[in-house]
Amino acid sequence: MTNPWLQWWTDSAPLMLQPSFPRLLLALTLGACIGTERQWRQRAAGLRTNTLVCFGAAAFVDLGATLTPAPTQVIAYVISGVGFLGAGAIMKDGANVRGLNTAATLWCSAAVGACAGAGEMLDAVFVTILLIAINSVLRPLSRFIDRHSLAAGEAHTLYRLRLLCSNEQQTEAEYQLTRAIAARPLVLNTLRADKVENTDNSIVQAILETPARDTTVIESIVKELREFPWTRSVEWSETGSDTE
Repeated sequence: MTNPWLQWWTDSAPLMLQPSFPRLLLALTLGACIGTERQWRQRAAGLRTNTLVCFGAAAFVDLGATLTPAPTQVIAYVISGVGFLGAGAIMKDGANVRGLNTAATLWCSAAVGACAGAGEMLDAVFVTILLIAINSVLRPLSRFIDRHSLAAGEAHTLYRLRLLCSNEQQTEAEYQLTRAIAARPLVLNTLRADKVENTDNSIVQAILETPARDTTVIESIVKELREFPWTRSVEWSETGSDTE
């Protein structure tokens, strides 16, 4: 009597030794490796998603290689299809955009599967190693750059200064105010003068900018302007900050 397990192995061994089987198994394994790293970091596309993308890309490319001598068109369709899949992982959160790294990882997972499906197994392994290294090693480096990058900008503090004087002394007030600003580490953003209705007074208003919050320099300008006899009042307020 024939052993049923031996009979199954005899019938299935030639099928299991097909060239496509090692490619698909490798794609599945590499996709699982990529997905494990993503799952460990609790990303939206984790173990199953990356495994399915990698395995599916390998299956499509392998099928294209079986049916046509040049499966480049199939690879192009795989790339565009995964692009639509990755777009679903991108979300806009206010002024920020999240999910770009997840979408890029899915795209690279498809590249790993395409390499494996095309028979380029060493390339598939190499791309997988680099992909995991990029997501693991470059992560702290990118955070370090964000903390020290000049692109993050430096917050500048804005102040509003209002000087009340007579209409006849408006020009003199503007001159003395700009002279006092030029003598200090300040940037004059705007300067305007308006006449107060039903009075003989004018208000000279300036928006000043400092590299850091420093009220002493503003107080020194106010003290200097108050010494002029034509000054009726001087006041200032902090209007917020601006980021370059």
